[in-house]
Amino acid sequence: MDNKPTTETTKFKISDFTPEPTIWETMQRDLDPKTVTKHLSLFLITVLTVSLAGAGFVGFNPVPFPLALPSLSDFYRGLLFSGLLLGFLGVHEFGHYFAALYHHIKVTLPYFIPIPLGIGTVGAVIRIKQKINDTYKMFDVGAAGPLAGFAVSLGVLLYGFSTLPDPSFIQNFAGHEAVKEYVAQYGVFPDNPLQETNGNVLIVGDTLLYGLLASFFENVPPMWEMYHYPFLFAGWLGLFFTALNLTPIGQLDGGHILYSLIGFKKHKIVARIFFAVLITLGGTEAVPFIHLSLGEFAYPYGLLSWVIWGGVLMMLLRKAFRNDFEWIIPVFTASLGVTALYLFFVVGNLTTAGSLIWVVWSFFIAYFVGIEHPPALRERELDPTRKFLGWLSMAIFVLCISPNPLYLI
Repeated sequence: MDNKPTTETTKFKISDFTPEPTIWETMQRDLDPKTVTKHLSLFLITVLTVSLAGAGFVGFNPVPFPLALPSLSDFYRGLLFSGLLLGFLGVHEFGHYFAALYHHIKVTLPYFIPIPLGIGTVGAVIRIKQKINDTYKMFDVGAAGPLAGFAVSLGVLLYGFSTLPDPSFIQNFAGHEAVKEYVAQYGVFPDNPLQETNGNVLIVGDTLLYGLLASFFENVPPMWEMYHYPFLFAGWLGLFFTALNLTPIGQLDGGHILYSLIGFKKHKIVARIFFAVLITLGGTEAVPFIHLSLGEFAYPYGLLSWVIWGGVLMMLLRKAFRNDFEWIIPVFTASLGVTALYLFFVVGNLTTAGSLIWVVWSFFIAYFVGIEHPPALRERELDPTRKFLGWLSMAIFVLCISPNPLYLI
């Protein structure tokens, strides 16, 4: 009988003993000169477009870029605005970037997106090159960006409030003759917007956090003049963009966070409810916009406007809810009903034109993001610190969102 002992051998690879690369080592490996040049070029172009477009808001003699270029002094004011806004965007996106590198997730540098309209940019994005299948990692990557960006925007806003000039500062700006006359006579801004002779008045929507902070300071300009102040406008935009990203739908930052907090099944229901609220906000913008666009073809009470928006609403709901009519019919009915109640009994007319931000955001989510978050392979209950930061992020969403961000009267 052979009593020789038997042994099992395990084969090891050198890579089994190789430590994970550090964040700095990963950056050095992935960031070749061509990649850095591409991202840096997009950033510099965005600095230019935001500076030129921003000069139209914060410049003393604004001109409608890209139809005309601002003066050099106004361009410098626009450059300040650009630095503040893009500083927020950069910190937000690099928050995601470094969180992804920490968890050894393949990710790109931020892509800044220039556009010669509006404020000169539609934001910045990073591209994650692999699926994140662990809720801890998903939460960290999703929350790092908005929390970091929120801190920057809050600091910008507080600095802006604490360094405000007195109301006579409005005398430096071209136009605004009715407001300037009022300030010259009374030394304060009027309580309500004054109709100017050269057109409608642009109003920036208030938010819970902005209004709370403003209550602690003097000489705060009203929401129809605040966009002339670089720190206030950039801070407000930073907080609002943070809130947009924290919308708890799909694979937006807020979707990642809320999914990690409550799991797949509950998030699916909550995300659908939030989308219903979102398209209702879209309706309050779209119906007046369509009504005003129809002009002399508008029917009494905007009937044709309601028919057109109803068709668009049904199209959005069928796409978002994947033809699930158990959700589509009640949401369609409730959304139209709430929109009508708001426009006829709160606003009182169909002539207050919104910015269509919520309409565009609804299309973006329905056709590009999706409202349901794909299930993760590994769902883990978050630790107390992550739970606190997650619910804090949801509170920031509520505090920084504006139901009517920009509108004309």
